[in-house]
Amino acid sequence: MSPADLPTDLGSLVASGYRARTVKAEIQENLLAKLREGSVTLPGIVGFEETVGPAVERALLAGHDFVLLGERGQGKTRLIRSLINLLDEWSPHVTGCQISDEPTAPICVRCIALASEMGDQLPISWRHRSERYGEKLATPDTSVGDLIGDIDPIKVAEGRSLGDPETIHYGLIPRTNRGIFAINELPDLVERIQVALLNILEERDIQVRGYNLRLPLDMLVVASANPEDYTNRGRIITPLKDRFGAEIRTHYPLDLQLEIELIKQEAAIQAVIPQHILDVVARFTGLVRESSYVDQRSGVSARFSIACVEELSGAALRRAAINGDGEPVVRIGDLEDVVSSLRGKVEFEVSQEGSEVEILTLLARQATAASWRALLGGQSTRVFLTNLVDWFDAGNTLATSDLMSSASILEAVGPMEGIGSLMTATEAHMAESAGLVASCIEFAAEGLWLTRRIDKDQQDGTSTYGSSVTEVPEL
Repeated sequence: MSPADLPTDLGSLVASGYRARTVKAEIQENLLAKLREGSVTLPGIVGFEETVGPAVERALLAGHDFVLLGERGQGKTRLIRSLINLLDEWSPHVTGCQISDEPTAPICVRCIALASEMGDQLPISWRHRSERYGEKLATPDTSVGDLIGDIDPIKVAEGRSLGDPETIHYGLIPRTNRGIFAINELPDLVERIQVALLNILEERDIQVRGYNLRLPLDMLVVASANPEDYTNRGRIITPLKDRFGAEIRTHYPLDLQLEIELIKQEAAIQAVIPQHILDVVARFTGLVRESSYVDQRSGVSARFSIACVEELSGAALRRAAINGDGEPVVRIGDLEDVVSSLRGKVEFEVSQEGSEVEILTLLARQATAASWRALLGGQSTRVFLTNLVDWFDAGNTLATSDLMSSASILEAVGPMEGIGSLMTATEAHMAESAGLVASCIEFAAEGLWLTRRIDKDQQDGTSTYGSSVTEVPEL
């Protein structure tokens, strides 16, 4: 509901000092104000602060419509939707208008006639900025009527003539007048439908069938596209590309910490996720993106790492519920169990068909080994790792599984010198608990196996770490 103190008719609106602006001028003023204040201009966007963000800001300040070009899962849609924060919180329009006409300068036949008849008594309503955003996923079955509009047969049946502009049922684009309109996956739009957008982007008017109608629409138009779409599924026709003021390339997080920050922001986590697990998942995602076994043209979405962490969280919740553990904590052994559920988020090369799980499992182990070296490869944990290897060499074994309780792991290992340094190296900023200590011990043992210092035997879902080194997967 709009605030009660806002004007309700044209006369009081003008008397309040209201100043009409185009959408692009409105965005420009609000963006400049945020930049001067040092405020966040694109909230919820991680990893674009020094690259994509400045490019988007330049395009907006130039008054340009633009295309975001990038692989799937790079946050293109999230970025576009964040643009509504640059609009005024409340915006007036003529009450009952299909296309939300500007009260001081209406453009549709109905509102022009109403303004002429009522003058300062023209009724005004208010829209929140969240209502000034329209979005369409470009699909092959999208029609011109969906986007622009068509004749409404019901209005014709009511007695209006076919030449009456009020018989038109406006499409998504006119209904987003004085707002932001986004087209996702623009190359998937049939080329003859793309032609219908040419006037929208340049002349800012619409054409519906044979009507002599000119509507100078006021909006910012933004589109997203995948680079592969230019040559495979479809393409953006040259005249349409030319009408967009800027083409901005997006990307995946450029470093490990940004990937971890993105996971924390987006994943619905219900269990304790140790920092070393987040480090492994972030490295795992990076290795999948770089793998020669994966079709890099389609990319590896950020949803891969998010889904991975959520699956790990689910594994910890299941274990805690079955064992009656008070606190569900993710362990490194959970990762191998959830790898198979991630196959659908990766496009593999044709030659690797049938080997998807094996490839992902290998990459997950490589990521685990890299994290282990980064976190536990220093001098601070040498005492604990040496003691753990000696413990295995003395004939002890450590069994873990997806249902093994944390207490069982701690009881098997017992007190061991240097465990405090292990916790400091891996989870310095987390509250210590039995589940967290067990998770770190299992991580340490897994790393020792992957670096060929101990053995691991896997049977019937149980992994048993021991002393004699046998075969370790090639990393």
